[in-house]
Amino acid sequence: MNEKGNFAAVRKDIAKLLHQPEYDDGSAGPVLVRLAWHSSGTYDAATDTGGSNGAGMRYEHEGGDPANAGLQHARVFLEPVKAAHPWITYADLWTLAGVVAIKEMGGPSIPWQGGRTDFVDDSKLPPHGRLPDGAKGSDHLRWIFYRMGFNDQEIVALSGAHSLGRCHSDRSGFEGAWVNNPTRFSNQYFRLLLSLQWKKKTLKNGVEQFVNYDEDSETELMMLPTDIALTQDREFKPWVELYARDKDRFFDDFSKVFAKLVELGIQRDENGVATNTDNENGGYHAAPKKKSTAGSPAKSTDDDVGPSESEPLKEGNKAFRARL
Repeated sequence: MNEKGNFAAVRKDIAKLLHQPEYDDGSAGPVLVRLAWHSSGTYDAATDTGGSNGAGMRYEHEGGDPANAGLQHARVFLEPVKAAHPWITYADLWTLAGVVAIKEMGGPSIPWQGGRTDFVDDSKLPPHGRLPDGAKGSDHLRWIFYRMGFNDQEIVALSGAHSLGRCHSDRSGFEGAWVNNPTRFSNQYFRLLLSLQWKKKTLKNGVEQFVNYDEDSETELMMLPTDIALTQDREFKPWVELYARDKDRFFDDFSKVFAKLVELGIQRDENGVATNTDNENGGYHAAPKKKSTAGSPAKSTDDDVGPSESEPLKEGNKAFRARL
């Protein structure tokens, strides 16, 4: 067990768990980035609600949002870190994990400060519908991201996170990876958007996405309708072109906007100390580690009131190994 406030030790433990040979492309990194993004991207500037403070995905209302499907894997990956450092809040752990993962996968260093607290109940959770829908276009992107306080340049920069990971038809409805190496942070996403021809494809589930099939390598890459919209919008496209030709500029801009994302809704005093409180105890309230007992895979519940998510995932991993 490490001393309270030793975030450097937490960073090291997060980095150690990224290698997951049986998960997706062998890395937990991309899904940890998605966890940090989805836990932060519910922020609404007008009402000052949502955001990374509180770690609302511990509760069914937010954890069960269809937009968060699959993120139980990321949360379970991080449970050993929580066990080793029980003083850290889930809100800090989830956002820090995304920052560490990006750096470990070759991306930029991203400024990060701790101090987020964990909600003691579900009374402050944001409504569904605040996260982007990949099936829509540029107007939808602006509606989602302007609400958080981002501009067009920042929207495009954040979209560059699609250089990591892949979609799953049983989660988002879409299927496939955006780039050739989905565990390496780069500007390839922007370069491929502009250099390849993307054809519309309807999946078996009826979802439409765009694909490019390379006959020589026999590989298929995909783009969401929201990705293609970046190249068709006259305000978005110049930023796509800039980031495609200037990797350093993209890395610099991405670092700034991701740091802004995970700070949305966090109030700090002149010394940088977070002043957000939960609605009962105040201060830095860390929820206890989730239970280790088996539970229903249909539930995504708070730590001390419901079953663990880990057992169903362990069983799934056993089934995966059996097929090898």
